[in-house]
Amino acid sequence: MLEPAYQVDVVIVGAGIAGLSAAHRLTSAGVTTAVLEAAPCAGGRMSTEKVDGFRLDRIGQLLSTSYPELRLTPGLGALALRRFAPGVLLHRDGRTHHAGAPAATGSARGALHVVRALASAPRGPAASPGRGGAPAGGAVDQARLGTALGRIAATPVERLLSRPELPAAQALAARGVPARTIEGFLRPLLAALLCDPELSTSSRCADLALRAFASGRLCVPEGGAEALPELLAQTLPPGTVHTGVRVTSVSTTSVTTAEHGEIHCRAVLLATDARAAAELLPGLRVPDFHPVTVLHHTTDDPAPALATGTSLLLDADRGGPVAHTAVLSNVDPSRAPAGRVLISSTVLGTPSDGIDTAVRIHLSRLYGTSTRRWETLAVHHTPEAVPAMRPPHDLRRPVRLLAGLYVCGDHRDTSTVQGALHSAHRAAAAVLADLGAAGSMHRSDPAPTLPRAA
Repeated sequence: MLEPAYQVDVVIVGAGIAGLSAAHRLTSAGVTTAVLEAAPCAGGRMSTEKVDGFRLDRIGQLLSTSYPELRLTPGLGALALRRFAPGVLLHRDGRTHHAGAPAATGSARGALHVVRALASAPRGPAASPGRGGAPAGGAVDQARLGTALGRIAATPVERLLSRPELPAAQALAARGVPARTIEGFLRPLLAALLCDPELSTSSRCADLALRAFASGRLCVPEGGAEALPELLAQTLPPGTVHTGVRVTSVSTTSVTTAEHGEIHCRAVLLATDARAAAELLPGLRVPDFHPVTVLHHTTDDPAPALATGTSLLLDADRGGPVAHTAVLSNVDPSRAPAGRVLISSTVLGTPSDGIDTAVRIHLSRLYGTSTRRWETLAVHHTPEAVPAMRPPHDLRRPVRLLAGLYVCGDHRDTSTVQGALHSAHRAAAAVLADLGAAGSMHRSDPAPTLPRAA
């Protein structure tokens, strides 16, 4: 009996940034590709809600200009990134301190900017006895921190990955980092970067996050998080991405969909989130997740915008539910209509009842202004926002399950945009190697089409 003809070389299940970036690498190699997405639009967790002229991210993960895959991924050449001010602002004991980082260099010399910024932290109201000074400690502690950041910025990634692995909090203490520096600077910073307030993340992943911080600038996509997947989708060949198509089963040579029946192919790449991937392939491990809640407020009061500028503000006291906050309309003016201020704040973990009231009280202290007249635009809670990376964590989990069956996503790498894109890079390379990558069987064919629904 003859096998049915292939309708497309590779079917990718999931149109998040991993699936879309893998599609770019495959199509650029001449391999016909169809991306199937169950949702009405592409993007996955990198989604942005539009409300009255505001652009409100649902998760709002922070990016770094030092992420290599933002430069290496085909289709992202026109991506506009809006940068935060170098380093961060730390709120402690009623005062705000600048903690800087090298903006354009990964050298040890550039990392000394951290020391200078901490040493010149502005003096505010009197602090509690024994807790004055910069959050990272005294001059000696600051010098140690600057040296550590300088070293990590210049350390090759593979060397970081060869270090002994512990939970990040334990590793920092074992390395002799003073408790004041950990609690006053590294914990709030890593909590923001990893969405893990307890620092249970693998120390190797935390080292990578610190390396990115020390060698680049924190940033967000202009226009909202969805701008990144939208750009990837728009720059693929027409007809590549198919939304509203739910895949019910997969094999090495076909996928079955609820809307279009069976689609035959040469290979299948699962690029969904971890739970959806495990539903299609029950043998796949589902990790734990870090819940994230993002609250968006607006006001016409210029006080918060003037207080923080384009900086990311962290709470070093852990004195309320907000882990970090920023006036995003300062960082990216396209996210708010003219004359309005957009404040976006992140709560880590499962939020309590009345979270908006608690956040408003906390933000009033952080920004030093009343929040009573602020308008709540949205409260986005995502229970499975970021896959946990507790040790032992394999940062290069296999993307090739069988010849013809592959998987990618942030759950196969690091739980970051860099990790999602890098896992897609690895998966596309594996697919091309197994297919012989001489190119498509259908070079003269038009873009793949799906069968009509019955």
